[in-house]
Amino acid sequence: MENFKSHLLFNKEQQGGILLLALLILGSILFLLFNNPEPKIVFDSSSAEILKHQASIDSLKLIALEKRKPKIYPFNPNFITDYKAYTLGMTTEQFNRLSNFRSKDQWINSIADFKRVTKVSDSVLDKISPYFKFPDWVTHPKPRKQYPTQFTKKATVVKSFDQKIDLNEATADQLQAVRGIGPALSARIIKDRKRLDGFSTDDQLYGVWGIDAEVVVRVLGQFTVKTPKEILKIQINTASASDIATIPGVSFDLATEIWEYRTLRERINNLEELRKIDGVNDSKFKLFQLYLSVE
Repeated sequence: MENFKSHLLFNKEQQGGILLLALLILGSILFLLFNNPEPKIVFDSSSAEILKHQASIDSLKLIALEKRKPKIYPFNPNFITDYKAYTLGMTTEQFNRLSNFRSKDQWINSIADFKRVTKVSDSVLDKISPYFKFPDWVTHPKPRKQYPTQFTKKATVVKSFDQKIDLNEATADQLQAVRGIGPALSARIIKDRKRLDGFSTDDQLYGVWGIDAEVVVRVLGQFTVKTPKEILKIQINTASASDIATIPGVSFDLATEIWEYRTLRERINNLEELRKIDGVNDSKFKLFQLYLSVE
């Protein structure tokens, strides 16, 4: 016990040190309690310079978002897919209305038709309608030709195969006996025949520039190919746009559309798929059947 008490005994110097330490601790506590300085702001997010940089960053973000958005190219609204409708901002219900309308073999031929069928909102319509691309026969219908009286007396009776003249031997005068064939058109028919080294089939008449399908029907009522020339068909899944453009009556623009259509789908399995492309009417499709093959 005496040893324990001896540890609690301090001399005056030690006692003074303990008192000084206690005063320092107490002073520190009081300083912390009553001295609470305002924190110093190191980073001021509201400064003009910071706001300027933030606006620049936001602008770059918006530009990046716009670049990631799918680009809209001219398209025929009759052939919109469900994914295309989604990227255009159409709802599922609006796309279903369009699909049901097209399933009845009905066609949209104007912006008003699209609005009526899909019931799409004006804001969406205003955004996408400038990209609508309708066939030329819809946007620029050709007026019915009025032929002079002299043409109405031309031959219209359809002859049998034996009675018909061989299209590869027909003269300009013989062709002009058909209503709708004048000097210019008969000259083009003969020019195409020479370029092809002779017609291979009646359908090649549809490739003559400027000839209407109705006129072709009348010509074939009087003429037919009796000495056909062999045609080397083009394999559509390996052909370039330039190859396709060699088909008589097919422009390079249309050939490019066909090439792009095939490239996007990797291959074409049936020539009937070409009917989905703008500008491919019955006359053009007959030519494709004649000159193209799917292997």
